[in-house]
Amino acid sequence: MRILKFLLQKEFLQIFRNKAMLPIIFVLPVIQLVVLTYAADFELENISYVFVDNDHSQESENLMAQFNASKYFRNKGAKVDFNTGMEALDHNQATLLLRIPRGFAEKLQKEKKASLMLDVNSIDGQAATLSYSYASEIINDFSNNIVQKWNGLPNKVVLPVNVVSRYWFNEEMEYKNLMVPGILALLVTMVGMFLSAMNIVREKEIGTIEQINVTPINKVYFLIGKLTPFWVISIFELSFGLIIGKLIFDIPINGSLPLLYAYTSIYLLVILGIGLWISTLTDTQQQAMFLAWFFIVIFILMSGLFTPIENMPGWAQKLTWINPIAFYIKVIRAVLLKGSTFADIQMDFVIMSVFAVVVLTLATLSYKKRV
Repeated sequence: MRILKFLLQKEFLQIFRNKAMLPIIFVLPVIQLVVLTYAADFELENISYVFVDNDHSQESENLMAQFNASKYFRNKGAKVDFNTGMEALDHNQATLLLRIPRGFAEKLQKEKKASLMLDVNSIDGQAATLSYSYASEIINDFSNNIVQKWNGLPNKVVLPVNVVSRYWFNEEMEYKNLMVPGILALLVTMVGMFLSAMNIVREKEIGTIEQINVTPINKVYFLIGKLTPFWVISIFELSFGLIIGKLIFDIPINGSLPLLYAYTSIYLLVILGIGLWISTLTDTQQQAMFLAWFFIVIFILMSGLFTPIENMPGWAQKLTWINPIAFYIKVIRAVLLKGSTFADIQMDFVIMSVFAVVVLTLATLSYKKRV
């Protein structure tokens, strides 16, 4: 234990003497948490649209009034014809083009149906889907009002079946409540993996690893001394991130923080173990950074943070079972938003513990120490 104590003192001194590393550890994660939470918002408002009204009827004006009253759309003006409307989409002046054909109101009166045309800029597929969905809701509401008018019904009809929606665990549908825990999980992961991946490699570059290798220090003690400081720093990052999230974004903390810290402690063993394994495979910090980034990108994109896992192909969903970030994001959201207890996430504890044993064993066997 005395040897381990000296190793830990050496590692902490080495970390805090590295002036370039300190901002990466303590400043950049806070900036990223604040900026990414506002930037990674998939809700759309003020969607720019243009329209071509070839009918100029009361019905077409009513439809446009409903679009203009919506918080989701911003009217960029009328266009003369289809070609000028498409030019607005081509030059990114608008996201959506609504075309109302000539005889629209007349067809509604005579045939009880009429057609509209929506052209959506779908370079951003998700934005296009949401834009079309919002526009369809407005058009459907417009159609329902016309049907009520034809049937002589009042504007507000009491329906025989009334559906009342309630969103559990995030009743106000605040997007930051969903994103802050997920982004916080990514920051903890990135800090832990990158720093641990570059640590032993840095010793290789400056030549001190050879001096350590020829000492009688036990390999297990050496690796514990290498990983423990970054485990402590990552726990600090989680604590600081939770404070920032509560003070700035007022995220709910409905569950047990000790439970979250217990799971994070095991999760960090996995992440630090992956970083340690990477450091045994590489000879320079640049190589370690590229290899760590390779794993991080795959883990993030398949974690369910930005794309629901249920929307992935079947083979991709199966791969998430070996993605530790996917489990951690699920658990941190469950504890903070749902108030999940140990009984709810006990299987996640088992899976992460298995990950930790496998990864740390692999990393330890991969590190060759010459005594």
